[in-house]
Amino acid sequence: MLSFDKTKSVDLIALGRLCIDLNANEINRPMEETISFTKYVGGSPANITIAAAKLGLKTGFIGRISDDQHGRFIRNYLEQRQIDTQNVIVDRSGTITGLAFTEIKSPAECSILMYRDNVADLKLEPDDINEAFIASSKAILISGTALAQSPSREAALKAVELAKMNNVVVMFDIDYRPYTWTSTEEAGIYASLIAEKSDVIFGGRDEFKLLEHMLNRPAATDEQIAKRWLDKGSQLVVIKHGGDGSVVYTQAGKQYTGTIFPAQVIKTFGAGDSFAGAFIYGLMTGQSIPTCQQWGAAAASIVVSSHSCSDAMPTLEQIKAVIDK
Repeated sequence: MLSFDKTKSVDLIALGRLCIDLNANEINRPMEETISFTKYVGGSPANITIAAAKLGLKTGFIGRISDDQHGRFIRNYLEQRQIDTQNVIVDRSGTITGLAFTEIKSPAECSILMYRDNVADLKLEPDDINEAFIASSKAILISGTALAQSPSREAALKAVELAKMNNVVVMFDIDYRPYTWTSTEEAGIYASLIAEKSDVIFGGRDEFKLLEHMLNRPAATDEQIAKRWLDKGSQLVVIKHGGDGSVVYTQAGKQYTGTIFPAQVIKTFGAGDSFAGAFIYGLMTGQSIPTCQQWGAAAASIVVSSHSCSDAMPTLEQIKAVIDK
């Protein structure tokens, strides 16, 4: 279904947000009463890349980090996991690292308090995009948050064009964060520009509805949503339904409904990133769509049972253990 150029030396490159997650240590209480937090690398494209690297893919990243201790923490973390950081650029314009404080009131009541003003990742410039690096990869993953502001959005658009010119599979994670955008219409317009050039699109049901909202079609069904993007040339449309699993639609007209696995849930965030990382690994190693969904669901069950997101990304052995159990 998808053809990955096996002559390329890198499996997956991601572009977008590199930030810090500060997860509450005192769970089952509101943030107002939380005293301490544990620091992790965060950001959806970072988490997905970490997940793919943990599973054995050769990965790299394109982005900007702040010229401070948090930026150095992020770079060191990626390098320790053998993620290529040659195209992770230190921004020296006085920007900061985005922070995400998490509140864990209960397994069903989790929220994130984001600090996203003047962040380094949105300062990525078109001149930062290295065609040779992109051309060396089998696939590139674009995060929707990279489209929220200029010059990052132009950099992302350039990266996609270069990927298409160099036989690189384009994957798009809609990753809609409303606090980063000025309006839902703006988000829908720019997300649609990338989606129509993507071979694989990941998104939650509400994220895909965002793209339909722009066309005054907020009530579109999953089938209608998938048909729109498949008609534009996408090979796979992956619609995530959280605790209800996932549905994958293919260019060949197939539809696959994925299951979920039981978990001792601590928090809900991170599930989508771990699902995508394992799903992509399955695709790139030639697995069937149902197997990709199964691996993604098992990975998600592991991460939601853990305090962290990035640190909790599982190995293939851990994923298979969940499935076997």
